[in-house]
Amino acid sequence: MLRLLRSKRLLIGVVHLPATPGAPRFAGDRSAIARRAVDDARMLVGGGCDAVIVENFGDVPFFAHSVPPETIAALALAVAAVVEAVGDVPVGVNVLRNDARAALGICAATGARFVRINVHVGAAVTDQGLIEGDAATTLRERQRLCPGVALLCDVHVKHAAPLGGGSIESAARDTLLRGLADALIVSGVATGSAPDVARLVAVRKAVPGAPLLIGSGLAETNARKLLAHCNGAIVGTSLKRGGEVGQPVEAVRVVRMRKLFDKLASRAK
Repeated sequence: MLRLLRSKRLLIGVVHLPATPGAPRFAGDRSAIARRAVDDARMLVGGGCDAVIVENFGDVPFFAHSVPPETIAALALAVAAVVEAVGDVPVGVNVLRNDARAALGICAATGARFVRINVHVGAAVTDQGLIEGDAATTLRERQRLCPGVALLCDVHVKHAAPLGGGSIESAARDTLLRGLADALIVSGVATGSAPDVARLVAVRKAVPGAPLLIGSGLAETNARKLLAHCNGAIVGTSLKRGGEVGQPVEAVRVVRMRKLFDKLASRAK
């Protein structure tokens, strides 16, 4: 995964899990969670995604910090099924809202190869309340459990405001140089919302050598202008049927996005 992060036009598809046991919207069918995850993952990989990331998107409202054991167990089962289904393609985990320790544990148990951490350094005011980064613990637990797992960390994450303000440039430098992130993520203000180009440019200038990914809102209509400033993107909503986040992945959308990524990469050479 670390090698892929240095490549151009990296396409990471998102597997949004339905609500897991214990969450308010859990529908009661435990086996359906893994089935849906595997179906979406196969569509993503079959269409050309370089990697996939699994997240408990259906578990709203989210816990600010540690999630309960039943959530970790359900995620681990889904991730293990996806890892088996996609072979050598890297699989990642995002335990919402910010349980990096659980994500690392799932990687250690399943062979998943990267995690997304929404708040890695500093603190943010979110719809879950105050969330504080804990890079010191995360790095030490990674070293103990799964040293090869890559940390993909948001800078001024969506659905949040940085506590105390501060520029996105400073946050990017702190996340990379003091938090030792392997890659940085810049998103828009919410799920499905694209980041401003100015934010991408600011982060790229602040840390020119860092792998930089778009974390939300990338679509066929804006890919050209956004990908000019970064290494790739984590893409969820625009790969779903009708562009609706709650729908299954649509194969034709993945194929079109892959072709667009490749076209833009060839032009950049």
